[in-house]
Amino acid sequence: MLTQHDNDLICRTGPGTPMGEYLRRFWIPAVLSREIPEPDCPPVRVKIMSEELVAFRDTNGDVGILDNYCPHRRASLFFGRNEECGLRCVYHGWKFDVNGDCVDMPSEPAESNFKDKVKIKSYPAADWGGYIWVYMGPTELKPELPEVGWAMVPEDHRVVSRRVQENNYVQGIEGGIDSSHVSFLHSGLTPYQRDNPDAPRRRNSGVQPSAMVNDSSPRFIVKETEYGFVYGAQRNSGDDEYYWRITPFMMPFFTIIPGGIGNQDELTYSGHGWVPMDDDNCWMFTYSWNASRPLRPGENHPASDLKLDPRTKRATVNKDNDYGIDREMQKYFNFTGIENGSVQDAGIQESMGAICDRTKEHLGTSDAAIINLRKVFLRGAREIMEGSEPFVPREGSVYRLRSVSLIQDRSITFDETVPRVKNPGHPTLV
Repeated sequence: MLTQHDNDLICRTGPGTPMGEYLRRFWIPAVLSREIPEPDCPPVRVKIMSEELVAFRDTNGDVGILDNYCPHRRASLFFGRNEECGLRCVYHGWKFDVNGDCVDMPSEPAESNFKDKVKIKSYPAADWGGYIWVYMGPTELKPELPEVGWAMVPEDHRVVSRRVQENNYVQGIEGGIDSSHVSFLHSGLTPYQRDNPDAPRRRNSGVQPSAMVNDSSPRFIVKETEYGFVYGAQRNSGDDEYYWRITPFMMPFFTIIPGGIGNQDELTYSGHGWVPMDDDNCWMFTYSWNASRPLRPGENHPASDLKLDPRTKRATVNKDNDYGIDREMQKYFNFTGIENGSVQDAGIQESMGAICDRTKEHLGTSDAAIINLRKVFLRGAREIMEGSEPFVPREGSVYRLRSVSLIQDRSITFDETVPRVKNPGHPTLV
């Protein structure tokens, strides 16, 4: 459990908060590239760490992320005209470029130099791997863009998405690094099926490998790394082997889900990143990619298939309709009675409340990765408070990673297996 002070410390990310200042030292995905698909297209609202912003692509194709509010009379630039390399406020015509400079002020006399004294808050932005990324921290500390797997492949080798989840970002990350819940929350094997092995099963019910069912209490090992940390969930598989799920957690938000067992260079990988929208909500970014070939229909993570409200980016299956829970399905076909695995995650994480009360938890051995995440976050926030610089990976290449799912002899140790997580590249990388 955490004290109330420490729980607040890692969950509160608005401007001026220690955790907010820490997270602003990383590149952060903000919107999908396809949401601002072409020069001079309409701008898009985006809220990141309680800051209301707008993203736009100018006439040259450059992307900008500006304060939502015009510095003149605070009108929203979401309604602005995207024209001739700038976003023009429709209230009085003030126009700003991607750097936040005021390049035109038609409401003032032609001889006035007032526009040269006005600047709107703007952040460095980059179109990278299907997302528009933003850097909101001190300019002199800006790291390289993370060379994450999905950004290093051709466009038809990946699928990316984003949606709103109605809980604090830490709950999302903790769910993403909790390998033990897969034996339950995402299992297609219900108590009824255990007792009635010949019972019919619904297609795509989420049935897991036998080791996931037969050993529901994995042993965890966690090791801090140059990109964050890596953890292994070890399950028994027969008398002489272990089934391993080895997952890198890439600071500050990103996971890669262990997938199938096979040639690691040819597998399709998926993962998530949970970015604070404000303290009570987060953006869930989902990515799937294959380094060796274009993705086939249906290979992307099911989170990318959810129907969303186009205005709010909220899934239409949500807490208002109990996530579509079907008690008959729960009894006979899968563990939750909820169809989509990503909805299963959202339902549980949102059920904890907007900000989970971690003072009332009782953590066990299977929570080792979660405990380590909190330690890393708290250490970074406290270093900000003390005036020192916290851990931030500076080189983008440290993010060239993959997860690992494999069965191997029990004599092979975790430390011997971890190097498989490193993905040095692939001939098709761009």
